[in-house]
Amino acid sequence: MLGEYRIKGRRAADISASIEQAVGAGALQPGQPLPPMRELAEQLGVNPNTVAAAYRTLRERGVIETDGRRGSRVRSKPATTGREFIRVEVPQGVRDASAGNPDTALLPPLAPAFAWAAAQGDSEPVLYGHEPVEPELMRRARADLDADGVPAGPVAVTSGSLDAIERVLAAHLRPGDTVAVEDPGWGSLLDLVPALGLRTVPVGLDDDGPLPDEVDRALGSGARALIVTDRAQNPTGAAVSAPRARALRSVLRRHPQTLLVEDDHGHGIVDLPLHPLAGVTRHWAFVRSVAKAYGPDLRLAVLTGDDLTLDRVRGRQQLGPGWVSRITQRAVVRLWADGAVDAAAVAAAYGSRRDALIAALAERGVEARGRSGMNVWVPVVDETGAVARLLHAGWAVAPGARFRLGSPPGIRITVSTLTAGEVGLLADAVASAVRPGSARGYV
Repeated sequence: MLGEYRIKGRRAADISASIEQAVGAGALQPGQPLPPMRELAEQLGVNPNTVAAAYRTLRERGVIETDGRRGSRVRSKPATTGREFIRVEVPQGVRDASAGNPDTALLPPLAPAFAWAAAQGDSEPVLYGHEPVEPELMRRARADLDADGVPAGPVAVTSGSLDAIERVLAAHLRPGDTVAVEDPGWGSLLDLVPALGLRTVPVGLDDDGPLPDEVDRALGSGARALIVTDRAQNPTGAAVSAPRARALRSVLRRHPQTLLVEDDHGHGIVDLPLHPLAGVTRHWAFVRSVAKAYGPDLRLAVLTGDDLTLDRVRGRQQLGPGWVSRITQRAVVRLWADGAVDAAAVAAAYGSRRDALIAALAERGVEARGRSGMNVWVPVVDETGAVARLLHAGWAVAPGARFRLGSPPGIRITVSTLTAGEVGLLADAVASAVRPGSARGYV
């Protein structure tokens, strides 16, 4: 069944790593069947549950697929891992703190900006062959990037952060290459990487961002790219501090061929300063979305990076969608020019809600994390049980499985619309659901 390749390992992590390494090296081909779990368990001298856990990890990473009685096989083509389906259905009458959406009351009205942009389009129509980036958007975006210490580079516009990250990875990497990602991290990103035929290697983090030793280990073991969330990390709320940025830059200097991708989706909703890492490696990209501050449906992000990376991204973009609507770009420019979002006030609103919940949980003996952004991460022992008990108590939260590779279990609570009167009620429900004193940290 496996030809000359022999799967090795006694632990689930070792077995899954052995199979994943073989897939990356081409020793196991797309579509190739894997041994039945009981058969492999007998060969390795382990419990069938150990093999089942290994196969489950590989399915979550998009390496293999399982089809009932036909068993498991190496994926014939990249596919998402379906993390978006790891969610709670919110029944009527249950308070939803799971979705990760911004507070609509803090988003600006869009009608005036789009009316202005449409009028501009009527007087100056954008046609095929015109520049893909609105000049005033480029000027304002580049000025903001300069002010935050992001290295000089050309500017592109994409349909959100994930679109930008996908284009950057595709510009440099090939199927089978490894990408170092935060764990826990953004579920959509953890889906995207295997969907591109790439492998993930998890990097732990604390409140100050990715742990330098783990980044060094991942890059030293062959990871060709590193993706870092600068602020408002999803789901933990981590934000890269100045000391951590210095340490990470030191690590990256030892691995100058690394493709560095930074996601600053929290721009406009956080009050912590940016400490960019860009400029240390040969190839890098830095992306900012307007989704959290101005509205997810705008589907616009600003991307900068080194000349080669941006040239490849823009060239491939021209062969696909061509450009992001200049009407939308002009509307964003108008929102920026009008000061439609008071970033300090928005950051303060999310910060007060986040801090209030963390403090209330601490009073009840429950550890929680959330240095920036609109989410609070609560480590738990029994993730499924905690989610179910909270749902029974009238609260829907996001299961940590949507955001994890190998890190310990947890739940994510979105505080964006949490009112002062709800803080104590939610803290009581969480304390009861997670059985205080038995949770572990997420690093």
